[in-house]
Amino acid sequence: MSLDGATAFHTVPRTGVIFVTTEAAARGYSADDPEWCNLGQGQPETGVLPGAPPRVEAVTIDPRDRDYAPVGGIDELREAVAAMYNRLYRRGCKSQYTAENVAISSGGRAALTRAAASLGRVNLGHFIPDYTAYEELLDVFRAFTPIPILLDPERGYEFRRDDLHREVAGRGLSAVLVSNPCNPTGKLVGGDDLAGWIDVARTLDCALLVDEFYSHYVWRNVPGDLPVESAARYVENVDEDPVVIFDGLTKNWRYPGWRIAWTVGPKAVIEAVTSAGSFLDGGGSRPLQRAAVDLLEPSVVESETRAVHECFRRKRAWFVDRLTQIGVELDRPPEGTFYVWGNLSRLPPPLDDGMGLFEAALEHKVITVPGVFFDVNPGKRRGRQHSRFHSYARFSFGPPREVLEVACDRLEALVHHARAQA
Repeated sequence: MSLDGATAFHTVPRTGVIFVTTEAAARGYSADDPEWCNLGQGQPETGVLPGAPPRVEAVTIDPRDRDYAPVGGIDELREAVAAMYNRLYRRGCKSQYTAENVAISSGGRAALTRAAASLGRVNLGHFIPDYTAYEELLDVFRAFTPIPILLDPERGYEFRRDDLHREVAGRGLSAVLVSNPCNPTGKLVGGDDLAGWIDVARTLDCALLVDEFYSHYVWRNVPGDLPVESAARYVENVDEDPVVIFDGLTKNWRYPGWRIAWTVGPKAVIEAVTSAGSFLDGGGSRPLQRAAVDLLEPSVVESETRAVHECFRRKRAWFVDRLTQIGVELDRPPEGTFYVWGNLSRLPPPLDDGMGLFEAALEHKVITVPGVFFDVNPGKRRGRQHSRFHSYARFSFGPPREVLEVACDRLEALVHHARAQA
C-alpha cells in the first residue's frame, strides 16, 4: 500500500491527558525532567511507599510463556482475580465468582473497547463529566447510540437510585457506562446508593458497566475490612445480574506500565468480550500475567491497599487545603480517586478558564487538564464552545508530595501576579 492511501484515514483527536502532555512536550516537558510538575498525570506515584510490599524489580519468564496467552487470560490469573473479589466483597454470599467470570486484557482501554464492541444496537447512557477517553470509545463503535446524562454541580454530582431509574426507563437505556469513583470529580457511589443502582439494573435489565480503576482510592467509610468499594459487593447472582466491572493493576497496584486489566461479570458477558478480544487485541502479555498472580495474594493486596490509602489520604488533605487557599473552589471534596475537580471561576482572568490556566501554567512548567475534556461528547454532536466545564480543571495528586508542593507554589505565584495585573 502506498502512503497515498493515508487519505483514507482520519485523525483521531487526542484525549485530555495525551493532549496536555503533547503540548507540554512541545515546550520541553519530559517525564524525567525534575523541573516539571505534572498535575495532569493519570497514574499514581509508582515508587516505594512506607508499609507497602517491595516493588517488583524483575520478572522471570517461564519457557511456557514464550507462547501467546489465551485471549481471555491465563487460568491462574483469572482464578486469582475471582478469588480476590470473593474474599473482598462476597464473603457469605451463595453466588461466587469463578475464573469463567473473569477476562484478562492488555490495559483498561482494551477491556472497555472489548465491551463496547460486544454491545448491540442499544442506547448506552454515559455521564457528564466523566473520563476523557470515553469520548472516542463511544464514537468508534456505531452499533449503539450514546446518550449523555448530565450531572449537576449544584447537587455535588449526586445521582441516586431514583435518578438512574428515571433515566434508564425514560430514555430506553440498555446499558450505562460509569467510572466509580468518578474521574474527574472524585464522586463515589457506594453503600446503599450503589446497591440501589444495581437493583435498578437488575429490575430494568440494563447492563451496568462500572469502571473501578480507582476503587482502592476511597476517602469515605465503606463496608468491609479495607477502604475499597466495588459493585461486586451488591451483586446477588454473578451470572444473572447485568453488572460488568473493569479494574486492573494500573492504579490500585501502581503498575501502570504492566498494562494488566480484567473484566469481571456474568459468564455470557465474559465469553462475548473474549470473542471480541480475539480480533481487537489478541490478548495480553503472558509473562506479566504470570507475574501478576503474586500481586493478588491476600497479604500483598492488604498491605499495598493500606499503604496507598495512608499516603494518598494525607496528600489529598494537604492538596485540597492548598488549592482552596490559592482560590480554586470545589463543588465537593473528592470521595475517591487522586484528583481534585476545581472550579476556577473565582480566579482572575485568564486563569478563570481551564484552557487559560493550562496555557499560563505551562509557562511555569506545571501541567493541568482543562475541564472541557471531561465534557464527554462522542461524535462532536455539541460544540466545545458551549461546554459546561470551561471554568474547571482537573488537578492530580498522583505525583509525590514534593512535586505537589512545588506545583502549588508556582500556581499561587501565578494567581498573585494575575490579580496584581487585573
